[in-house]
Amino acid sequence: MMIRLGIIIYLSIIIITTATADDEVIELQSIEVQGNVQTGNKVEVTASELRKEVENTPGGVTLVNMDDVSEGEVSSLADMLRYVPGVWSVSRTGNDEIFFSSRGSNLDATDFDMNGIKLLQDGLPVTSAAGDNHNRIIDPLSANYAIVARGANAFKYGASTLGGAINFISPTAYDSAPLELSLNAGSYGQLAARATLSKVLDNGFDGLLTIEGKQWDGYRDHNEQERTGVYSNFGWKLNDSVVTRFYATYLDNDQELPTGLSQAQVDDDRDQAGPRAENGDFQLDVETWRIANKTTWRIDNNRMFEFGLSYEDQRLFHPIVDKVFVDFDGPGPMLPTEVFGGLLIDTDHKDIGASMRYNQRTGAHDVLIGLNAGINTQKGDQFGNDGGERDGLMTEVDNDASTIEAFIVDRWDFNNNWTLVGGVQGVLAHREVELTDAATGIVTNNPDDNYSRLNPTVGLIYEPVQNASVYANISQLFEPPTNFELEDNVAGGEETLDAMHGTVIEVGTRGEQDFGHSNWWQWELSLYYAWIQDEILSVEDPLMPGDSLSTNVDDTTHSGIEALIRAEWAIDQAGKHMIAPEAALTINHFEFDDDPVYGNNDLPAAPDYIVRGEVLYRNANGFYAGPTFDFVGERYADFANSYKIDAYEIFGLKAGWSNSRVSMFAEIRNLFDKEYIASHSVRDNAGIDDEILHPGEPISAYLGLKVSL
Repeated sequence: MMIRLGIIIYLSIIIITTATADDEVIELQSIEVQGNVQTGNKVEVTASELRKEVENTPGGVTLVNMDDVSEGEVSSLADMLRYVPGVWSVSRTGNDEIFFSSRGSNLDATDFDMNGIKLLQDGLPVTSAAGDNHNRIIDPLSANYAIVARGANAFKYGASTLGGAINFISPTAYDSAPLELSLNAGSYGQLAARATLSKVLDNGFDGLLTIEGKQWDGYRDHNEQERTGVYSNFGWKLNDSVVTRFYATYLDNDQELPTGLSQAQVDDDRDQAGPRAENGDFQLDVETWRIANKTTWRIDNNRMFEFGLSYEDQRLFHPIVDKVFVDFDGPGPMLPTEVFGGLLIDTDHKDIGASMRYNQRTGAHDVLIGLNAGINTQKGDQFGNDGGERDGLMTEVDNDASTIEAFIVDRWDFNNNWTLVGGVQGVLAHREVELTDAATGIVTNNPDDNYSRLNPTVGLIYEPVQNASVYANISQLFEPPTNFELEDNVAGGEETLDAMHGTVIEVGTRGEQDFGHSNWWQWELSLYYAWIQDEILSVEDPLMPGDSLSTNVDDTTHSGIEALIRAEWAIDQAGKHMIAPEAALTINHFEFDDDPVYGNNDLPAAPDYIVRGEVLYRNANGFYAGPTFDFVGERYADFANSYKIDAYEIFGLKAGWSNSRVSMFAEIRNLFDKEYIASHSVRDNAGIDDEILHPGEPISAYLGLKVSL
């Protein structure tokens, strides 16, 4: 591992420095500043174009600026998504093991595959072509911006998911200081350090290299994490209209899994690990290599073409189920007898991805044509688990998947105030699972199927005044099953699952208005209602009561309200003292629709409401301080609606200061040490004795410092 890490760091430094090895003086290109992004390289995407992308979508889309998010602690992707309405995301145990759901995606008992949201980096897929995010979640600190397009509004990315897509925009040397150093430390042994080196050269080359390390002991037992990462990209400006950029990423992430607790165990000691987790030494250890290239060609002022390729290799070592014993009641003394040897997954996952976009503006029409293609293979073995060690080969794994998503969309400004947005997406996916019994050589599980669909969309945007709009759309939703879901199909054998599909309608508004004297406010508001057929959920495993397996449910409905508001109000005549509130509101209503078993029960896992916010005092000298708050409603832990998780409210404090070179922050979370359940597993029919609860973070404190040189 260390040899590979050394190689990639060495090659990164060589590429950055050799282009000017003979030059004694480096002259930087002139840099034009638009918003917060330096755009000396005007060929690639700019901040203003990202904002325009949001404004041209007739539905719920949020642009996240990582400079804003980094004003406090960012321990995981859940922190980045804190102020994105419509998304419920929380770290299960404070580390990178998170749960996320967008507009009711991934509300399943087998949510370990984390499907429903497509993750992309600079427009290139990171989510597996099999549809899952099981092995890797993108580190938000490795991005400058993220666009979160919820539900069918991820049309521009071709995403065939119920929850939409998140596109992370990587920093380049054009928007980074030559050297950036940051250090974060906090409660429960958290320590994270990052160093970024970047350079823009006068011969068309630029390069950026980030090295990061993180360790965390955790507030629960058996919950340590160690992560090492290298992120780099190198650009070559071939001429004034063409830039090609190479990306290289290496991640080695080892984290222990404490698993869930019963309510009695939480009451006894919320910081303990589940006994099965310690007995089986449950872990999620992933080593990842990724290389990619993206070429951008601005043909002229009205035409642009982008093309990219990516390759990713993930090595997964995952002890996740411990041995099961029962007392054998026979002649003589009762002796524990092993009935299941546990499960340790040792597999290699490879993904090849491609992306193409062609954009042309002709008169009042703005046409975008795009294509995503991905191929995934998962090969390896499943062993018994003896305290985190391989214990006898049980199953050989040979899974394949591919997904092609093609789309065309036209934005027609048929009036000064009106834009009609229409398009169609075509999806073609293949899923194949092959599990072979190692002892007999017999294929025991072999679902194999193709999935295809055309998904139209039409929307309307009305701009009554500048920088304010209202919108509406009606769209089709579609998501093929993941290979993990096919493996867990209750029918077993060669039986497959149907793809999830449905129709969603949405209305909303967004905008930004100034009120003079440095006063302004921004808002987002979306209301949606979706009819879903064949949603993949879970039923109880008839052979192992308490465990759940995947199945299609005939009809469900997903509806909700998503709102975000942020503002700054001057409290003095000079505008040096400001009050800056920000709050995101999500109201969820997800339920079965006249199901023969569950009737009109609520779907589990997603709270009925989520309010997250802060109210900060800001000074013109860069200082800020104020309280944060989280109000999270009740949610069920099962499809039978027999076990409800309580609502909770937690408060915190945040303060910091920054100028052009230095930024620092301090944050206290869960100020009053509230005991609450942050996340939980889902059952078909759960009870208070089920070990499914993940207690939330106790009172904790974090400090951060970043220096740009």
